[in-house]
Amino acid sequence: MDRTQPGIFEPIPQHARYLFFDTIPGSDVLPALERLVSVSEGNELIVGLGQSLMSMLGVTFPGLRSFPVLTGPGIEVPSTPAALWCWLRGQDRGDLLHRERQLEQLLGDAFALKQVVDAFRYREGLDLTGYEDGTENPEGDDAVEATIARGIGEGVNGSSYVAVQQWVHDFDAFDAMSREDQDNSIGRRRSDNEELDDAPESAHVKRTEQESFTPEAFLLRRSMPWATAEGESGLLFVAFGKSFDAFEAQLNRMVGNEDGITDALFRFSRPVTGSYFWCPPMKNGRLDLTALTDG
Repeated sequence: MDRTQPGIFEPIPQHARYLFFDTIPGSDVLPALERLVSVSEGNELIVGLGQSLMSMLGVTFPGLRSFPVLTGPGIEVPSTPAALWCWLRGQDRGDLLHRERQLEQLLGDAFALKQVVDAFRYREGLDLTGYEDGTENPEGDDAVEATIARGIGEGVNGSSYVAVQQWVHDFDAFDAMSREDQDNSIGRRRSDNEELDDAPESAHVKRTEQESFTPEAFLLRRSMPWATAEGESGLLFVAFGKSFDAFEAQLNRMVGNEDGITDALFRFSRPVTGSYFWCPPMKNGRLDLTALTDG
């Protein structure tokens, strides 16, 4: 735990800003990353590195791979890789704006900002549909076991892997569903968050029931709602794991690759992005990037 970016295990903040960067062709990224280390305390700033950045540095990294492109009946799950991901966490949107500007200045000669997603906490941690998100998150030692890479080597132990997807909700489709149909799509009652014993096999809860996989597919979800002035909104899905295996097991079942049953979530929501990142460990209160230079 003392080697892990601590914000991974902290509660969802009031506000967040997700930054996705690409590398600038021909640039020297290592000095920029060293500047990033100088401001990376691992709590209000979570950092993830993408496969393209690793390849640029000539590093073959254990477990890091491209986000999969998946399809199902009427379903497309895209892959939209990025070189660098920064999750800014805080209580004030203005503070996040200024911290983003600082990061852009630190990284600007090597990284170009390609996407920004502003997110927020909705009530006590709900998705915008009104259903609680992350109900089945592991806790305590179980969360550590599911989330943190260990027994691999110096510079990697204490790190984590994160899957990031931006989902867009179709609230017209969702509102056209009866309350019973909505509950059956999720597999829980919105009124009290109780799981439905007789939910259909397409219910999201049943599609992603972590204990039902072999091996069990536990993840630590840290997702947050987002919305734009143009009227789009949804969930910025963020799931940490000790590898990507658990996430991919769940996603394949959601699109119906396991048994032909697609997740009812796709009736009113769709992913428009998909990225994988490696979240380096900490050392002496700062990011430990020795795996990039010693690997």
